[in-house]
Amino acid sequence: MKNMRLVVTGPVGAGKSTFVQTASEIEVIQIERNVTNETSIGKEETTVAFDFGKVSFGPELELHIYGTPGQSRFDFMWDILIQDAQAYILLVAAHRPNDLPNARSILSFMEQRVEIPMLIGLTHLDCLGALSLEDIILQLGYVNDQNRPPIVTVNPNLRASVLSTLMTSMEFLIPGNA
Repeated sequence: MKNMRLVVTGPVGAGKSTFVQTASEIEVIQIERNVTNETSIGKEETTVAFDFGKVSFGPELELHIYGTPGQSRFDFMWDILIQDAQAYILLVAAHRPNDLPNARSILSFMEQRVEIPMLIGLTHLDCLGALSLEDIILQLGYVNDQNRPPIVTVNPNLRASVLSTLMTSMEFLIPGNA
């Protein structure tokens, strides 16, 4: 069986842990601690190392999914987790415009370390105050369609939505499809 690594990253509250939990066929390994500062945004716990889950794509392929911490003080974990990854997903909460500079910083961090396929997953588009796709893309630094990664809408709470996003990412992971 071939194992492949996918990293799910993004700011605090974008839906990374929920995405991994929803996708995983095993009990998710989570390394979280109680929130102690203003990054809580209504959360009692935050990821401090990673979330880990697995999804099988038939008998020959197993996808290992690693969710990163959202806080930049844990960027050493971003660096560890992105190594040996075949692709990554940047989750962005559309209803939290103040998080877009952080999302752009995470994107820059990853781009400086690896040259692997990525896609952007937009969450919370159904929430009050959600930005448009065009506004989000511009704030992430993509001024035109050239070199812009694929963008999907994902609800981290819905398995069908998460699996659809994983299938889109698999198009990059399976040799000959990238």
